[in-house]
Amino acid sequence: PAMVHYYFKTRDQLLDVLIDERFLPLRTAIGGAFEANSDDPVAAITQVARGFVQIAEQNPWFPPLWVREVISEGGLLRQHMHERFGHTHHKASVARIEQWQKEGRLNPDLEPSLVFLTLLGLTILPLATSKMWRNDPVRRSLSSDDIARHAVAMLVHGVGPQRGKD
Repeated sequence: PAMVHYYFKTRDQLLDVLIDERFLPLRTAIGGAFEANSDDPVAAITQVARGFVQIAEQNPWFPPLWVREVISEGGLLRQHMHERFGHTHHKASVARIEQWQKEGRLNPDLEPSLVFLTLLGLTILPLATSKMWRNDPVRRSLSSDDIARHAVAMLVHGVGPQRGKD
């Protein structure tokens, strides 16, 4: 504790450094998917899902920390992340999804404000809990690629039967 206090005078300073050095590069890594694929929502969603999985593979601390400290009520990082980033990026993503829906490129029944949260739930939650089910005979052979593929399939095709290719 003394050494931590020496380098970081306050808890807020420690959290700010954690965000700057650990979360900001991860956010940047996936942040441009909607802009880079502005004409292809499936490619954008795929890039975000695969980006979450790649981040989790390279940073195994990320999924459980994100679940515990950012999306859980009362998490220490939650308020700091909100203060640092606000809602600008989220609003831009929602606007892009709404645009795709108006253009007929994306299912109009999707709730735009839930797409990013759904991607997080379909990727980060399984990765955060993977240690708990690695001894499960049914799920232990699942890879990170399986999780990304499943997330994209759920969002792009849902649970209905597979349609023929056009």
